[in-house]
Amino acid sequence: MTRMITIFDTTLRDGEQSPGASMNVEEKLSIARQLARLGVDVIEAGFAFSSPGDFEAIRMIAHEVEGPVICSLARAKPGDVDRAWEALKGGAKVRIHTFISTSDIHLKHQFRLTRAEALDRAVEMVGRARGYVDDVEFSPMDATRSEETYLCEVLEAVIAAGARTVNIPDTVGYATPHEFTQLIRTIQERVPNIRQAVISVHCHNDLGLSTANSLGAVLAGAGQVECTINGIGERAGNAALEEVVMALRTRQDVFGADTRIVTEEIAKTSRLVSKITGMSVQPNKAIVGANAFAHESGIHQDGLLKEKMTYEIMRPESVGAGKTHIVLGKHSGRHAFKQKLEELGYRPSDAELDKAFERLKRLADQKKEIFEEDLETIVSEEMDRSEEAYRLVSIHVESGTDMTPTAKIELEAGDKTVSAVGQGDGPVDAAYRTIASLTQTKSRLVSYVVKGITGGTDALGEVSVTVEEDGRSAMGHGADTDIIIASVRAYLNALNKLAARASKRGGGEPKVGLI
Repeated sequence: MTRMITIFDTTLRDGEQSPGASMNVEEKLSIARQLARLGVDVIEAGFAFSSPGDFEAIRMIAHEVEGPVICSLARAKPGDVDRAWEALKGGAKVRIHTFISTSDIHLKHQFRLTRAEALDRAVEMVGRARGYVDDVEFSPMDATRSEETYLCEVLEAVIAAGARTVNIPDTVGYATPHEFTQLIRTIQERVPNIRQAVISVHCHNDLGLSTANSLGAVLAGAGQVECTINGIGERAGNAALEEVVMALRTRQDVFGADTRIVTEEIAKTSRLVSKITGMSVQPNKAIVGANAFAHESGIHQDGLLKEKMTYEIMRPESVGAGKTHIVLGKHSGRHAFKQKLEELGYRPSDAELDKAFERLKRLADQKKEIFEEDLETIVSEEMDRSEEAYRLVSIHVESGTDMTPTAKIELEAGDKTVSAVGQGDGPVDAAYRTIASLTQTKSRLVSYVVKGITGGTDALGEVSVTVEEDGRSAMGHGADTDIIIASVRAYLNALNKLAARASKRGGGEPKVGLI
């Protein structure tokens, strides 16, 4: 029978302790709502005693976010426990999580307490928290460097005092999977009343072992895993929620366990946390990295195109990551290249494909990323300027604080010269709207990027745009010291590529407006 593991998300508490990841109240509330949609069981919303902002965030989340249990951290001190309750009271489902260290290293050098004093304080504060709420969690900080007999003594005492969850933290990421798994088994064997509480684990990633340790604990019988979105947290971070959840979901045959997480919300949650904290996800990050479902190797691409199970153990759709991404580069194979050309509307002969594939390999040695316009150049020779569907003849733009931006555009389209005047929200928008009316394009502007090629006020500006029509996209580039002209050239460059594709597929002559 499959066990359900409780997912305790501490992104808003331990995750926020990542340097530079501090969040305001509204940002915490936004993430908490998404965590609820994700389906986490417990949200550790913050540390109520630490600041007025954390107190307010916990209070708002407890009152406004439905579904998960809302938890506040509290040191084993009366003021902390009382403050946690003040923030949580009135919430539908709440928990107080109190902690004190049990390792001799911490007790001697940081807390200046004896083992007996630490045990008494732990029991007293669990009892105090239990006076406020039924759901109390206790953590013996630095458990993996604590003497086992003493650790088990503390756990037995806090469970007797009312702790429903006992969390075993690998606070400094010191344990190995074998050691941590054995520690969980030892606790089950040596703590007489352990069945009265859920065993939780909270693993840090200092040695890159947080997910492995967490999963080992599940194998040993742990019922709750504490983790964060994208694995953010103190120092090297925490066990990543997405890794733990997808390991359990994908390998139920090994773990005999699963979670209630709505995995299709994982990618969206990852992006939100990354955006709010400003902490980018590395491309090769498991589950949520940009390359997690991207394939460049020709051998891999060939297998995937025949059967996705050959090189993907999860469907990207299952974590909300869209679809498999075939990346064309110097390692790509002929099969993937042919399929990409077919997606673009081309059906080359075998001889044409062979020649184009050779050109792809040469180009891939010169640049890291191959775009659709590069494939256009490869499969059908780069068009001469005389063959462009649309060519800029002149442009005149007026804009200012006291007038509506206006653009007059004159284009050559085949053997015709056409012109029009249009308005927009700004000079570039006015120019683009006017060009769209002249060319009668149905394309949509997807992106617009400006950068300076050189320094100084007279720098040559480069504009890159992406337009999309009927599910096909084209990138256009333009450069000029006048950024408006560069923008127009980039837009026309993209439209010309779309027109060339339409012509290859029998779309006929370029369209022009009857101005």
